[in-house]
Amino acid sequence: MILGRKADAPTTRGPVDSRGYRIFRVVNTIVLIGVVIVTLFPFLNIVARSLSDEAYLIAGKVSLVPRGFNLTAYKLVMSDAMFWTNYRNTVVYTVVATLISIVLTTCYAYVLSKPQLKGRGLLVGVALFTMFFSGGLIPNYVLVTSLGMKNTIWAVAIPNAISVFNLLVMKAFFESLPTELEEAAAVDGLNTYGILLRIVLPLSKAIIATMVLFYAVSFWNSWFSAFLYFDRQDLLPVTVYLRNLIVGATSAESSAADADKVQAGATFQAVTVVLTTLPILAVYPFVQRYFVRGVMLGAVKG
Repeated sequence: MILGRKADAPTTRGPVDSRGYRIFRVVNTIVLIGVVIVTLFPFLNIVARSLSDEAYLIAGKVSLVPRGFNLTAYKLVMSDAMFWTNYRNTVVYTVVATLISIVLTTCYAYVLSKPQLKGRGLLVGVALFTMFFSGGLIPNYVLVTSLGMKNTIWAVAIPNAISVFNLLVMKAFFESLPTELEEAAAVDGLNTYGILLRIVLPLSKAIIATMVLFYAVSFWNSWFSAFLYFDRQDLLPVTVYLRNLIVGATSAESSAADADKVQAGATFQAVTVVLTTLPILAVYPFVQRYFVRGVMLGAVKG
């Protein structure tokens, strides 16, 4: 051994990616970039159409960049006080209906996650039956009317309170929780409600956030229930308001009084999509991480 010379220290090398794996990553990156482009293109096109002049839309010259910048449609929609009333209704309906749906879905899913529950199969069967069969439009209308829920928020919130798909996803998540936690809590003296509120729910933030997103988007975009059960204009959500605006603009005659509406008629559909999508786009980034985690946790595991 030569003095003053250190022995070579063993070098540790990480695992080397195989050639096939490197090719897979390149192909996967290209595919994902393509998916992003395909996803963004329709939305950017809608935004450009909502800001473009009527003549360019008719000529089919609008792609991703607005042509003949025009805010006529936005001005017509947003200058109406009824628009803001209906927009407020949408916010209220979405918040209240989502809260009701989360409470009912959570309670139902927690009950179904208990294999020792008597009649569990019947409760699951009832939920699955409603997933494939419904009473029909006329019976539903008669039922809602006879219960006195017409022209009330309950006509929107109650009939659509539980989504069976969301129920099954949440049930699968509850079944994946360790039973030892609940058994330990029961030994410490907690009853069923205490276990649910103090043990299960704090561990279920991801799946609850996912369900909140699912229900909120569903109620925000919903229009048919309100269109069916509401007779007063001041009770309608913004989706119905904008639907009626599109129908009125496309069927308006070329008269002096309706000149602006006819000129902006081709952009109303684009304005509708933009105005109804922006709030969801603003909220989604804050719940995205919970959404991804909740879907994975709630997935059926083999």
